[in-house]
Amino acid sequence: MRVTLAALRIAATLVIAWQALIWMARPPAYILPPPLEVAAVFLRQPSFLLTNSLTTLWEILAGFALGASLGIGTAITIAAVPRLGRLVWPLVLVLQAFPVFVLAPVLVLWFGFGLASKVVMTTIIIFFPVASAFADGLRRTDPDLLDATALTTATHWQTLVHVRLPLALPGLASGLKVAAPLAPLGAVVGEWVGASAGLGFVMVQANARMQTETMFAAMLILAAMTLALRGIVDRLTPCLTPWAQNT
Repeated sequence: MRVTLAALRIAATLVIAWQALIWMARPPAYILPPPLEVAAVFLRQPSFLLTNSLTTLWEILAGFALGASLGIGTAITIAAVPRLGRLVWPLVLVLQAFPVFVLAPVLVLWFGFGLASKVVMTTIIIFFPVASAFADGLRRTDPDLLDATALTTATHWQTLVHVRLPLALPGLASGLKVAAPLAPLGAVVGEWVGASAGLGFVMVQANARMQTETMFAAMLILAAMTLALRGIVDRLTPCLTPWAQNT
């Protein structure tokens, strides 16, 4: 409840500052539309905005789920098979350094203008922070604990499952929190390059027609999705590390 009230206060402050800027600077509406004109878009085109929002939302959720799953799987594989990790991890780092936005036109060429190319783009963006944070957590297991485990009859896999994985879960939680705000970015960038629906498509079309108020409406919806996804991740990730809440 406190978080919701704080968010509402921040939103109200931003709207007031926005309107005050309009009164003082008096920019043309095609440069900076008043808040009421943006609000009017939601009343004039509710079904249009809802349909395109649902398209982007599906791309975000599918890409986030796939990217997180691949990142988790890659990190576990690297920890489970060290020799394979020494070969795979440098490749992951090279791919991470590559500007993924450059891939957007290629992904559209390969997967078409539909949902697939946007989901793949989002998956790629989500994959790296999750894989990197989780793999780092697995690598940073306390050596003293590993030495103590080596004195028992625990196998390599048992040590991984019962010692290293639980201790690396805070790193995974951090990776998911970092990745959550990036998911909408991946979906929208893919839509900017080529799409027939989605909030990115709405922005591109509105920009071409100088309908700035529609662009702002789409951006507000995207911002709300980003905050909602981050909020959901913040609520769920403590379930990965329930012991951390008491320490």
